Amino acid sequence: MENYSFADLKNKVCVLTGGGGVIGASLAKGLGSVGAKIAILDLKIEFAEKVADIVKQETGAEVIAVEANVLDKASLQSAQKIIIDKLGPVDILINGAGGNSPKATTKHEFITEENVSALDETFFGLEIEGFQKVFDLNFLGTLLPTMVFGREMVTRKSGVVLNISSMNAFRPLTKIPAYSAAKSSINNFTQWLAVHFAKMNVRVNAIAPGFFLTNQNRFLLVDEKTNELTPRGQKIINGTPMGKFGEPEDLVGTTLYLLSDVSKFVTGVVIPVDGGFNAYSGV
Repeated sequence: MENYSFADLKNKVCVLTGGGGVIGASLAKGLGSVGAKIAILDLKIEFAEKVADIVKQETGAEVIAVEANVLDKASLQSAQKIIIDKLGPVDILINGAGGNSPKATTKHEFITEENVSALDETFFGLEIEGFQKVFDLNFLGTLLPTMVFGREMVTRKSGVVLNISSMNAFRPLTKIPAYSAAKSSINNFTQWLAVHFAKMNVRVNAIAPGFFLTNQNRFLLVDEKTNELTPRGQKIINGTPMGKFGEPEDLVGTTLYLLSDVSKFVTGVVIPVDGGFNAYSGV
């Protein structure tokens, strides 16, 4: 009987976009723990360098920090040259860049008789520039890195792409239409690309995190002054059967599974990691 493990990930070269964030750092540590070689990409090189140093210290893995803009193809191509020169051909791409913005967030959950006279605080007052920025960061920030690094994988007939979706793709949340729309697009794109790449031995999957406290969503879920849950944060906890926010480390197991040959016949799937949120009707 075959001995199943993540040993096949050792020495695989993994590119992680948005790697300077909280979730990116956790995934990088997980990859480092199984011996992968990791390129941490971030728009802010100091963030990438900080994560790279931590991962090196904690896991002993070979890690480099590379500055790259996921919305600029030329920037990604420059990063690719650096990665190939320092680590070798890319085997794995994790599209982790993304996030939300207050400028793409409505003040109210619903339009009601009480606020209909202030429509600028609803959907109608969203800043188009803010909406476009959030949509582009999440969707184009997944598409462009896949164009750059996926081309190499297809040519070599070997590779794995992992996209980071969100629970919003399954159950759109109030207030954040741009983020929800972008993550829904990532689900569809994941399935489309999985089919497109299937004959070339390149798999494409996604994970859909539930609710994790990050720099992007903290302003919605935790009161800045009291550090207590906001009413919205409490609603999320009430809707999560496990009764808590996820820890970044909770994403590592599912990530390693989808990247490893353990899942070599799995492509085109989006796996929720959500404490049961998507399965719960509220009753």
